[in-house]
Amino acid sequence: MAAVGKLYLAVVVVVLASISSLVSADPEMLQDVCVADLASGVKVNGFACKPTFNASDFFFDGLAKPGLTNNTLGSKVTAANVEKVPGLNTLGVSLSRIDYAPGGLNPPHTHPRATEMVYVLFGELDVGFITTANVLVSKSIKMGDTFVFPRGLVHFQKNNGMVPAAVIAAFNSQLPGTQSIATTLFAASPPVPDNVLTKAFQVGTKEVEKIKSRLAPK
Repeated sequence: MAAVGKLYLAVVVVVLASISSLVSADPEMLQDVCVADLASGVKVNGFACKPTFNASDFFFDGLAKPGLTNNTLGSKVTAANVEKVPGLNTLGVSLSRIDYAPGGLNPPHTHPRATEMVYVLFGELDVGFITTANVLVSKSIKMGDTFVFPRGLVHFQKNNGMVPAAVIAAFNSQLPGTQSIATTLFAASPPVPDNVLTKAFQVGTKEVEKIKSRLAPK
Protein backbone atom coordinates (compact mmCIF):
# COMPACT_ATOMS: atom_id res chain seq x y z
CA MET A 1 0.00 0.00 0.00
CA ALA A 2 2.84 2.37 0.86
CA ALA A 3 4.47 1.63 -2.49
CA VAL A 4 1.21 2.45 -4.29
CA GLY A 5 0.95 5.72 -2.35
CA LYS A 6 4.49 6.69 -3.33
CA LEU A 7 3.80 5.82 -6.96
CA TYR A 8 0.60 7.92 -6.91
CA LEU A 9 2.51 10.86 -5.41
CA ALA A 10 5.19 10.57 -8.08
CA VAL A 11 2.56 10.59 -10.84
CA VAL A 12 0.88 13.67 -9.33
CA VAL A 13 4.23 15.50 -9.17
CA VAL A 14 4.98 14.67 -12.82
CA VAL A 15 1.50 15.78 -13.94
CA LEU A 16 1.73 19.06 -12.01
CA ALA A 17 5.18 19.75 -13.42
CA SER A 18 3.88 19.09 -16.94
CA ILE A 19 0.92 21.42 -16.42
CA SER A 20 3.23 24.11 -15.02
CA SER A 21 5.43 23.91 -18.10
CA LEU A 22 2.42 24.13 -20.40
CA VAL A 23 0.94 27.25 -18.80
CA SER A 24 4.23 29.16 -18.77
CA ALA A 25 3.78 32.16 -21.05
CA ASP A 26 7.34 32.15 -22.40
CA PRO A 27 9.85 29.31 -22.87
CA GLU A 28 12.14 28.58 -19.93
CA MET A 29 15.56 30.23 -20.01
CA LEU A 30 18.62 27.98 -20.41
CA GLN A 31 21.31 30.43 -19.29
CA ASP A 32 21.80 33.33 -16.88
CA VAL A 33 20.96 36.02 -19.43
CA CYS A 34 20.21 36.29 -23.13
CA VAL A 35 20.13 40.01 -23.86
CA ALA A 36 18.11 40.59 -27.02
CA ASP A 37 19.98 41.56 -30.16
CA LEU A 38 17.17 43.64 -31.65
CA ALA A 39 19.20 44.29 -34.81
CA SER A 40 19.83 40.62 -35.56
CA GLY A 41 18.35 39.09 -38.69
CA VAL A 42 18.22 35.67 -37.04
CA LYS A 43 14.63 34.48 -36.62
CA VAL A 44 13.96 32.51 -33.41
CA ASN A 45 11.07 32.20 -30.94
CA GLY A 46 12.12 35.36 -29.15
CA PHE A 47 15.31 37.24 -29.96
CA ALA A 48 18.87 36.13 -30.61
CA CYS A 49 21.39 36.85 -27.83
CA LYS A 50 23.94 39.66 -28.00
CA PRO A 51 27.54 38.51 -27.48
CA THR A 52 28.15 41.30 -24.94
CA PHE A 53 25.91 43.36 -22.67
CA ASN A 54 25.96 45.95 -19.90
CA ALA A 55 23.72 47.39 -17.21
CA SER A 56 21.85 49.64 -19.64
CA ASP A 57 20.38 46.53 -21.27
CA PHE A 58 18.50 45.87 -18.01
CA PHE A 59 17.39 49.46 -17.33
CA PHE A 60 14.43 51.63 -18.37
CA ASP A 61 13.18 54.86 -16.81
CA GLY A 62 10.15 55.43 -19.03
CA LEU A 63 7.52 54.31 -16.52
CA ALA A 64 8.27 57.25 -14.23
CA LYS A 65 6.90 59.72 -16.76
CA PRO A 66 3.15 60.18 -17.40
CA GLY A 67 2.18 59.36 -20.97
CA LEU A 68 0.49 61.98 -23.13
CA THR A 69 -3.25 61.32 -23.28
CA ASN A 70 -4.27 64.09 -25.70
CA ASN A 71 -5.54 61.65 -28.31
CA THR A 72 -8.91 60.33 -29.49
CA LEU A 73 -9.12 57.64 -26.80
CA GLY A 74 -7.65 59.69 -23.97
CA SER A 75 -5.17 56.99 -22.94
CA LYS A 76 -1.50 56.15 -23.44
CA VAL A 77 0.35 52.87 -22.94
CA THR A 78 4.07 53.07 -22.17
CA ALA A 79 5.57 49.60 -22.51
CA ALA A 80 8.63 48.24 -20.73
CA ASN A 81 8.98 45.02 -22.69
CA VAL A 82 11.91 43.28 -24.38
CA GLU A 83 11.88 45.85 -27.18
CA LYS A 84 12.63 48.58 -24.61
CA VAL A 85 14.59 46.45 -22.11
CA PRO A 86 16.65 43.90 -24.11
CA GLY A 87 17.70 42.17 -20.89
CA LEU A 88 14.13 40.85 -20.51
CA ASN A 89 14.73 38.39 -23.37
CA THR A 90 13.86 34.84 -22.13
CA LEU A 91 12.88 36.11 -18.66
CA GLY A 92 9.10 35.92 -19.21
CA VAL A 93 8.09 39.21 -17.57
CA SER A 94 7.38 42.80 -18.59
CA LEU A 95 5.56 45.92 -17.39
CA SER A 96 3.58 48.80 -18.84
CA ARG A 97 2.32 52.09 -17.53
CA ILE A 98 -1.12 53.17 -18.73
CA ASP A 99 -2.27 56.77 -18.29
CA TYR A 100 -5.89 57.90 -18.71
CA ALA A 101 -7.31 61.38 -19.13
CA PRO A 102 -10.68 62.03 -17.48
CA GLY A 103 -13.07 59.90 -19.50
CA GLY A 104 -10.13 58.11 -21.15
CA LEU A 105 -10.47 54.55 -22.45
CA ASN A 106 -8.02 51.74 -23.06
CA PRO A 107 -10.31 50.09 -25.63
CA PRO A 108 -11.27 46.40 -25.79
CA HIS A 109 -8.19 44.37 -26.66
CA THR A 110 -6.40 41.09 -25.94
CA HIS A 111 -2.88 39.95 -25.07
CA PRO A 112 -2.37 36.62 -26.86
CA ARG A 113 0.78 35.70 -24.95
CA ALA A 114 0.18 36.86 -21.37
CA THR A 115 -2.05 37.32 -18.37
CA GLU A 116 -2.14 40.94 -17.19
CA MET A 117 -2.36 42.30 -13.63
CA VAL A 118 -2.84 46.03 -13.05
CA TYR A 119 -2.05 48.09 -9.94
CA VAL A 120 -3.73 51.50 -9.68
CA LEU A 121 -1.23 54.30 -9.04
CA PHE A 122 -3.91 56.98 -8.73
CA GLY A 123 -7.46 57.70 -9.83
CA GLU A 124 -10.38 55.34 -10.30
CA LEU A 125 -11.23 53.03 -13.21
CA ASP A 126 -14.00 50.76 -14.39
CA VAL A 127 -12.36 47.57 -15.69
CA GLY A 128 -13.56 44.28 -17.05
CA PHE A 129 -12.98 41.23 -19.21
CA ILE A 130 -15.32 38.99 -21.19
CA THR A 131 -15.15 35.20 -20.95
CA THR A 132 -15.54 32.86 -23.92
CA ALA A 133 -19.12 32.30 -22.68
CA ASN A 134 -19.72 36.05 -23.23
CA VAL A 135 -19.92 36.80 -19.50
CA LEU A 136 -18.68 40.25 -18.48
CA VAL A 137 -16.57 40.28 -15.30
CA SER A 138 -16.21 43.90 -14.22
CA LYS A 139 -15.35 46.06 -11.21
CA SER A 140 -14.55 49.62 -10.20
CA ILE A 141 -11.00 49.90 -8.85
CA LYS A 142 -9.15 52.75 -7.13
CA MET A 143 -5.68 53.71 -5.91
CA GLY A 144 -3.88 50.74 -4.40
CA ASP A 145 -6.23 48.15 -5.91
CA THR A 146 -5.22 45.35 -8.28
CA PHE A 147 -7.18 43.49 -10.94
CA VAL A 148 -6.30 40.53 -13.19
CA PHE A 149 -7.15 40.02 -16.88
CA PRO A 150 -6.74 36.36 -17.92
CA ARG A 151 -4.54 35.57 -20.89
CA GLY A 152 -6.17 35.97 -24.30
CA LEU A 153 -9.53 37.33 -23.07
CA VAL A 154 -10.94 40.62 -24.36
CA HIS A 155 -10.67 43.34 -21.69
CA PHE A 156 -10.76 47.11 -21.19
CA GLN A 157 -10.19 49.96 -18.71
CA LYS A 158 -12.22 53.17 -18.57
CA ASN A 159 -11.62 56.27 -16.46
CA ASN A 160 -15.07 57.55 -15.59
CA GLY A 161 -13.68 60.07 -13.09
CA MET A 162 -13.08 63.81 -13.41
CA VAL A 163 -9.33 63.53 -12.77
CA PRO A 164 -6.51 61.60 -14.50
CA ALA A 165 -5.72 58.00 -13.57
CA ALA A 166 -2.77 55.66 -14.08
CA VAL A 167 -1.88 52.00 -13.55
CA ILE A 168 1.18 49.81 -13.70
CA ALA A 169 0.45 46.60 -15.61
CA ALA A 170 2.50 43.40 -15.13
CA PHE A 171 2.65 40.58 -17.70
CA ASN A 172 4.05 37.05 -17.60
CA SER A 173 5.66 37.48 -21.01
CA GLN A 174 8.61 39.49 -22.28
CA LEU A 175 6.41 40.62 -25.22
CA PRO A 176 2.69 40.08 -24.49
CA GLY A 177 1.43 41.38 -27.83
CA THR A 178 -1.71 43.51 -28.09
CA GLN A 179 -4.64 43.19 -30.47
CA SER A 180 -7.08 46.09 -30.28
CA ILE A 181 -10.39 44.65 -31.42
CA ALA A 182 -11.57 47.67 -33.41
CA THR A 183 -8.21 48.37 -35.04
CA THR A 184 -7.60 44.70 -35.84
CA LEU A 185 -10.92 44.39 -37.67
CA PHE A 186 -11.29 47.81 -39.27
CA ALA A 187 -7.70 48.90 -39.94
CA ALA A 188 -6.01 45.67 -41.03
CA SER A 189 -3.66 45.73 -44.03
CA PRO A 190 -4.76 44.43 -46.46
CA PRO A 191 -8.27 45.30 -45.24
CA VAL A 192 -10.85 42.81 -44.02
CA PRO A 193 -13.49 42.66 -46.80
CA ASP A 194 -16.51 44.89 -46.21
CA ASN A 195 -18.93 42.02 -46.77
CA VAL A 196 -17.33 40.14 -43.87
CA LEU A 197 -17.71 43.11 -41.52
CA THR A 198 -21.21 44.06 -42.63
CA LYS A 199 -22.45 40.52 -42.00
CA ALA A 200 -20.57 40.10 -38.72
CA PHE A 201 -21.81 43.39 -37.25
CA GLN A 202 -25.18 43.48 -39.04
CA VAL A 203 -24.59 46.98 -40.42
CA GLY A 204 -24.37 48.54 -43.88
CA THR A 205 -21.33 49.20 -46.03
CA LYS A 206 -21.50 52.95 -45.33
CA GLU A 207 -21.15 52.37 -41.58
CA VAL A 208 -18.19 50.03 -42.13
CA GLU A 209 -16.43 52.52 -44.40
CA LYS A 210 -17.00 55.31 -41.89
CA ILE A 211 -15.38 53.28 -39.11
CA LYS A 212 -12.49 52.29 -41.36
CA SER A 213 -11.83 55.92 -42.27
CA ARG A 214 -11.72 56.93 -38.62
CA LEU A 215 -9.34 54.13 -37.65
CA ALA A 216 -7.07 54.40 -40.68
CA PRO A 217 -3.41 55.15 -39.77
CA LYS A 218 -2.75 58.89 -39.81
